[in-house]
Amino acid sequence: MLGPKEFIEDAIQKIKDQIGDEKAIIALSGGVDSSVCSVLVQEAIGDNLTAVFVDHGLLRAGEVEQVTNTFKDRLNFKFVDASDEFMDQLAGVDDPEEKRKIIGRVFIEVFEREAIESGAKFLVQGTIAPDWIETKGEIKSHHNLALPSGMELELCEPIRDLYKDEVREIGDELGLPATTVYRQPFPGPGLGVRVVGALTRENVEVCRKANKIVCDEVEARGLDKDVWQYFAVLTDTKVTGVKGDQRDFGYLVVVRIVNSIDAMTASVAELPWELIQTISKRITSEISEVTHVALSVSDKPPATIEFC
Repeated sequence: MLGPKEFIEDAIQKIKDQIGDEKAIIALSGGVDSSVCSVLVQEAIGDNLTAVFVDHGLLRAGEVEQVTNTFKDRLNFKFVDASDEFMDQLAGVDDPEEKRKIIGRVFIEVFEREAIESGAKFLVQGTIAPDWIETKGEIKSHHNLALPSGMELELCEPIRDLYKDEVREIGDELGLPATTVYRQPFPGPGLGVRVVGALTRENVEVCRKANKIVCDEVEARGLDKDVWQYFAVLTDTKVTGVKGDQRDFGYLVVVRIVNSIDAMTASVAELPWELIQTISKRITSEISEVTHVALSVSDKPPATIEFC
């Protein structure tokens, strides 16, 4: 790879050559990939890029505020609250693949409306090398995406040949805040792949609270710079427990903390036992619906990083 400065200069010129004076749109998640792409394209074509941040109701605690505050003054930024639309479509669906398909379909529908409104001719995507290697993709950098209404957008993928660690180097060089550059990877379907079974607003909120506790405790010890991903999974298993002097019957939460370089493989991180105990005690004492916490100890492969 070119050095970060050289890569940025080269990428900006390529974006200018490809997009020219046309308008473009990007789905900005706040993760390092889409953030780097957004800033690169903004540098190249200015406000002809619209960066759309969609809340599908499956984001982490504080995520809307964090992403909005980071980018509202740096990009041509638009926030769309589509949480009701997503949750209504997901009601009663428990199959993991079906949930992913619904989330993907509704996202495209929401995003298409924004693309039409913006008059975009190009879709910018934060595709990186593991994305297409894992799916054995043979998609070229210059190809078209047809949206459901027949609208056709040409793709622009400025960081397609980079790995996550390289993208972070570019983010540092662009002056993005460390909270964005080193933000742990978060799946597009969000907490939808961290709640086993059918999604409800109530169980998503339980997962969100448990996930925040995991993040708070890992980050309080400065371990967030040493591990790749750290999160909580809400299972659909109920376990007997004791709250006060009463027997209770509540959820089982699984804590997963892994190391990786490029997401192609991952290994369970070796962590202080005190950290795991603290996370468990906080989750069961602060979230009334949870009675039991377990630790995931499976590497990738054979497991995947996410549960669903």
